[in-house]
Amino acid sequence: MTKFRVPIAIALALAASAVLAGCEKKIAEPVKSQARTVSVVTIDAREIQGGLVASGALIPREDTAVFPQISGYRVAEVLVDEGATVRAGQPLARLDDTLLRAQLAQQVALANQQNIVAERAETEAARVRGLDTKGILSQEQIDARRFAALSARAQATAQAAAVNDVKTRESLMVLRAPYNGLVIERTVRPGDQAAGASPWFRIAKDSQIELSADVGEDALGKMTVGAPVQVTLADGARVEGRVRLISPRVDANTKLGHVRISLPVRADIRAGGFASASFTGASRSAPAVPETAVRYDADGAAVMVVGSDDRVTRAPVTTGQRGGGYVELITGPPAGTRVVQRAGAMLVPGDVIRPTNPS
Repeated sequence: MTKFRVPIAIALALAASAVLAGCEKKIAEPVKSQARTVSVVTIDAREIQGGLVASGALIPREDTAVFPQISGYRVAEVLVDEGATVRAGQPLARLDDTLLRAQLAQQVALANQQNIVAERAETEAARVRGLDTKGILSQEQIDARRFAALSARAQATAQAAAVNDVKTRESLMVLRAPYNGLVIERTVRPGDQAAGASPWFRIAKDSQIELSADVGEDALGKMTVGAPVQVTLADGARVEGRVRLISPRVDANTKLGHVRISLPVRADIRAGGFASASFTGASRSAPAVPETAVRYDADGAAVMVVGSDDRVTRAPVTTGQRGGGYVELITGPPAGTRVVQRAGAMLVPGDVIRPTNPS
């Protein structure tokens, strides 16, 4: 009797397992049928265009500080304001030259007077020319006239120099633009006293504003002068630029070098602003996914991996360079892994989905 009980128990156990498997299959089928349809992409190696991204400040390519060259005079008029485009030699501000014009008139009058004295002395000296050793006048008298003429002419020359000095100061009463450009700063006001301690204007030559971006030491070797760059301004506007200069040195502490990017002359490109640059001329092959496939939460960046049973799990990743709508995965699942295209979808680990390829 006992020898028949063991086969019967085994048979009952097998029958129970079959019933449970059937139940699990029946439960899984409705779960699968109720699953959400989700777009799925595969981690592939891609050329990351514009993979090098850097940011920096917008600065003038070349700028000049304009100072008053003389002090002690009141500012009579300011002729330009910030944002004005000026030409070389264009007046920027004018000092009150009332006193200086009076001094100039006085010095001119003195110069005329001294010229008359010099001409008279030279005439008297000319009269004794050739009378040496003639006995008509003593040699002392002859030499006195000659020295008087030389002295008078020297004084006339000195007075002429004094006139030129006043004229030079008169010309400096008007501050002029050193070259064509854009006025990016103005600190002077009418009524100020010229002191020469701080610049009154700053002018960006030819209105050229460019981006100075800091990039890593390894990235410098991937750049070439003239390479195209896509620059994004603070307001989101995008402009095309080109690499103008690559730093010949790297900072010993930060290991960063700077790159100058030339930009078009535009009103919305302002000195002192902030912009980021995507170096479209630099690219490399790397495992990548669409930027939308990476989710960010309290635990960091991750992708939602789709398993062979269409169940999603969270996989942490480390992202790298970006470009063309894709982001490099430095660490994470291997190439060929299926991930959810839009990780922001309302999915949690363990959800079962109905995967579909994006259109």
